[in-house]
Amino acid sequence: MRPVQHTVRLPASLDKALRAMAERDGTSVYALLQRSVKAGVAALASPPARDTSGREIVAELAMVSTRMVDVERLLDRALFTACAAYCYARSAALALPQSDEAISEEINAAYNRQRRLAREDKR
Repeated sequence: MRPVQHTVRLPASLDKALRAMAERDGTSVYALLQRSVKAGVAALASPPARDTSGREIVAELAMVSTRMVDVERLLDRALFTACAAYCYARSAALALPQSDEAISEEINAAYNRQRRLAREDKR
């Protein structure tokens, strides 16, 4: 392999940076320029794989968020059903002559109370 000579014109700021790096490394400016060109060509020849992980993470988070909404709805329905079962069982156990409207009011009150308590626990 025979070396080939190329003439390179550099902006003054790049020349200044190249000279400072060469001085810091204890090498010549030409040796550092050659190393820089080799590293640059190698980087251009095999660019890094395109990062799709960011998009994948966003898509997964969106799916998790959607599933969380579904779980919250399901838990909300389970809470309401549990409150209804409790109120009807309480009414039957105490043999209270209550209408369905009165029991419905108790169910809603119990449900709202449990929701309020759950919100207070978050704080």
